[in-house]
Amino acid sequence: MPNRHERFTVLYNTYQARVYGYAAGRAGHQLAEEVVSETFLVAWRRLDDIPDQAQLQWLFRVARNILRDNVRQAARRESLEAELRTWITEAVADVGEHATERLTVLRALATLSDDDKEILTLTTWHGLSTAEAAQVLGCTRAAFFVRLHRARRRLQSAIDATDTADTAASRKPVTVPGRGPR
Repeated sequence: MPNRHERFTVLYNTYQARVYGYAAGRAGHQLAEEVVSETFLVAWRRLDDIPDQAQLQWLFRVARNILRDNVRQAARRESLEAELRTWITEAVADVGEHATERLTVLRALATLSDDDKEILTLTTWHGLSTAEAAQVLGCTRAAFFVRLHRARRRLQSAIDATDTADTAASRKPVTVPGRGPR
């Protein structure tokens, strides 16, 4: 029986061109090289899982999954870019309108614990789905929703406290040195 390296070499030499052709036909030549590399990396890691009678099918299935993941990543990236373009458009339209609101939220966020900040930003700023965020935190989706709900309540309380403090500060008379209150 051949050793692991020999088995992989035979697998690669036998099917590399066909996997490349499959990937190029689905995603173009530029992405095909990357897909082939990732496919055979998975094959190396899972060499013992590859069925002897269906090696090509197994490799195509891995390549298909890699292509699907690339499409998802591209869609997420496009969605994020579109969202950022919207933010820029809104910011250019009236920067002053949102500046104080943003400052209030950032000040309130700064008062929260690191755990609350992480929970709030995973989905909002980092674009993870709730399932992905729950996976990052090592908890169930239900537990994540509970934590998110509590973090949002604490953020709202902090915003309210910041708004109250800002309002009170704005009512204080401005003191100019040497002149007294205005």
